Amino acid sequence: MISIIKRLNNLIRVPRSEETSYTAFWWGAFYGLAALSFLVMLLSGVFFRTGLPTWMMASATLLIGIIAFWLFRIIGTLLHKWISKIPAFLFALFFGTICTLILARYIRFGFPQHIYYLGFAAIIVGITFLFGSVMVLYRRTSDLIALHVLSIVASLALFITGGYYLFYQGYDPYKVSFEQTPTSLLSERGITNPGEKGKYSTQVFTYGSGTDKRRAEFRSGVKYKSKTVDASRILPEWKGSKAKWRQRYWGFGVKKFPLNGRVWMPEGKGKFPVILIVHGNHGMEEHSDPGYAYLGELLASRGFIMVSVDENFINGTWSGDFMGKEMPTRGWLLLKHLEQWKTWTNDPSHELYQKADLDNVVLAGHSRGGEAVNIAALFNKLNHFPDDANEKFDFNFGIKGIVSIAPTDKRYDRRINLENINYLSIQGSYDSDEASFFGYRQYQRITFTDTAFYFKSGLYVHGANHGQFNSVWGQYDGGAPGKYLLNIAPMMTMAEQQQIAKVYISAFAETVLHDNPGYYGLFKNAASAQDWLPKQILVNTYKDANTKSLITYEEDIDVTTGTIAGATTMGDNLKIWKESILKFRDKDTQGNNAVILGWEKDSTAKVASYKITFKSSLPIDPSSSLLFSMAQGNGDELKDKDGDKENKKKGDESSELNFQIQLMDSLGNEAVINISDVKKITPRLKVQYVKLKGLNQENYGDVWEPTMETFELPMAAFTSQKVRLDHFKSISLNFNKTEKGVLILDEIGLKNK
Repeated sequence: MISIIKRLNNLIRVPRSEETSYTAFWWGAFYGLAALSFLVMLLSGVFFRTGLPTWMMASATLLIGIIAFWLFRIIGTLLHKWISKIPAFLFALFFGTICTLILARYIRFGFPQHIYYLGFAAIIVGITFLFGSVMVLYRRTSDLIALHVLSIVASLALFITGGYYLFYQGYDPYKVSFEQTPTSLLSERGITNPGEKGKYSTQVFTYGSGTDKRRAEFRSGVKYKSKTVDASRILPEWKGSKAKWRQRYWGFGVKKFPLNGRVWMPEGKGKFPVILIVHGNHGMEEHSDPGYAYLGELLASRGFIMVSVDENFINGTWSGDFMGKEMPTRGWLLLKHLEQWKTWTNDPSHELYQKADLDNVVLAGHSRGGEAVNIAALFNKLNHFPDDANEKFDFNFGIKGIVSIAPTDKRYDRRINLENINYLSIQGSYDSDEASFFGYRQYQRITFTDTAFYFKSGLYVHGANHGQFNSVWGQYDGGAPGKYLLNIAPMMTMAEQQQIAKVYISAFAETVLHDNPGYYGLFKNAASAQDWLPKQILVNTYKDANTKSLITYEEDIDVTTGTIAGATTMGDNLKIWKESILKFRDKDTQGNNAVILGWEKDSTAKVASYKITFKSSLPIDPSSSLLFSMAQGNGDELKDKDGDKENKKKGDESSELNFQIQLMDSLGNEAVINISDVKKITPRLKVQYVKLKGLNQENYGDVWEPTMETFELPMAAFTSQKVRLDHFKSISLNFNKTEKGVLILDEIGLKNK
């Protein structure tokens, strides 16, 4: 056996004949390429999370790399006879290096495919010349010293440039200078900052089923023992080798899922409203539930029980995830946690007796958890599991609201339509995991049908990413080494991002669970809380049960008809006038239609306009408001119809879009407001998620997507100009304030006080 190995080794080794610059160069290249192969395999083990110690995984992949490098060189030597006249050792060396690097990528060295192969092609060339030339100079086998010095310098320049590119934070190619129209501050009305700690002392503890062999805090460290639950009907995909591995890793299977929770609870006499928050699909070996402690500490101090729910055991791992099939389980488990709290709070012998108010519950979720809370809210009202009716439901908790942070929306193969529930969704523009505002699609699927008051709101945060809403996930929306391609320079800090989350989520909880009406202004216009928030561009969308839709653009494909009976629309002197389905940056639908209006001043000096006329007078209260959902559109659509190439290049939108909104009554009285006097329209927010522009387009699509924003115009501002509301006849948008622009108009509503 030993003699066979020696013979194979002699077959693939660099010749050891009389030392020349040729042999010295290739011996140097051999050492360099071997070191590269082993290093990459070693790092593959470092990046490969299996739950085993990092040193063990790194050692294992390094050993695999050594063996693979040797075997691939042998294979290369055997193939060489039919492929090339290049020396066998040389062909074998490069073949072995390339195949080992391909193996590393297969194991876990995850760059995008073409970046990986192009990058390592350059590295292989650089390593060859660097180590080869160093060996030549070291052994003094050549008089061409300058040539080899140049080779070394060029190779080092390549590696320094590449290393700098990987580790520098990037840049912001689309800087925006924008300040919103000043408005009265909530604090000036005596309303306190919801992001500040409240009056309650708090206690922190965990509960769990005690079966989690990986996490002591849910095993021996629990304060209260919870039941296990049988999820076999909810998650039938838990089977085969995937199930065996997970069961071996966690110590439990699908029939005994634990109910593990991390609790922040106010001290004192209850009952306290309950907020459950659940993470998304981060790697199951890196536990996600501790990452919401900043919210738990705040909310408990303000009189809420907050539970960060552990669902790490159904997250993705090296053996794969459930590809969205686990989404019903994520939602169902939240309801089983509420069942456990019901048992405790109704048990006079338990320390948690009368602590939890389960008639006042908010569900919050992040990423896939942000979709799971919608599923849970729907399941809460059902009697049977829709995917297997043999699983009966009997929940009916008082879920009053949903907070959805950077959610998914298509993981579960059923669209979730919800009624009569409060809703808040938060999305960051620099979220490179869920790159579009999918929470806005769920926003569209929430309706108010009874006489109670509900509201729904969306918040788009320019500069926020996916991970910093969770302290564990952090700055990079992806794992190493691929994360080093991300463009993180334009992002806000974690402290800023979490401050926004604290203010909005706490305000939502105060509004929904403590019946505090003072924060409604925050959900309509972030400028009303600019003294509580970091200086970032925040885009709000809002609608409540007191809003009557006048125009939605959902009723038909006739551009001249409105939603309410008898309403008509008409454009005049517009370069663009069309109704269209709004789409995200990847061309997926936003779930709503809108009208797109474009104008450009021409020689006629005639003002472009868009007019909505009502057949009969509307019953309008002077204390009511008009709500408009709008966004700045793509100015590139304004192209010269006569073929002027220079104008086509310009095609840009104004950084500040402004126009008049005109109300007219049937008596001929009219009143106007400049939209910017009330609230400025946010300019298009463009982003580049990765440092390579071409890679950004390939992976994410457009640099921009429509982000709708709500504008509230008080009727009092018009009636002061003598418009008769009892004879209200029409609304006109007169585009006379900016020379050109494109406006997306989605919905017009009438909001009663």
